[in-house]
Formats: sequence, structure tokens, C-alpha cells
Amino acid sequence: MQIKRFTIPLLAALTGLSACGDTIAQQGLIGAGAGAGTALVLGGSVGTGLVVGAAGNVAYCQATKRC
Repeated sequence: MQIKRFTIPLLAALTGLSACGDTIAQQGLIGAGAGAGTALVLGGSVGTGLVVGAAGNVAYCQATKRC
């Protein structure tokens, strides 16, 4: 049952992480929110999740043409 409890929040966080904003600031904020949320759900460091999420989303959105 514990796996089901985390499925929906985790999917919501990962969906947010895959979203891109129009500007670098928006991309950073979206990634930071998704990273912090994911870390919170998984019991990790929220600060680390915030930084990694922001950096990851900006890097992804700037490197690909999918956004």
C-alpha cells in the first residue's frame, strides 16, 4: 500500500519537472519547485532537490528543442 501512497505525488512532481517555461527564470522556478516537491515526497533534502531540479530543468530546456 505504501507504493500507491507515493505514486500520484511522484508522478505529479515528475510531470512538473518535464515542463519548460518561456524564460530561463521560469524554467528555473518550475524545475526548483518540482525538485523540491520530489525531495519532500521521497524524504530527501529539499534544498538539494531545489537546486538539482532547477539546474536540470534549465539544462534540459536550453539543450533541446522540445520545449
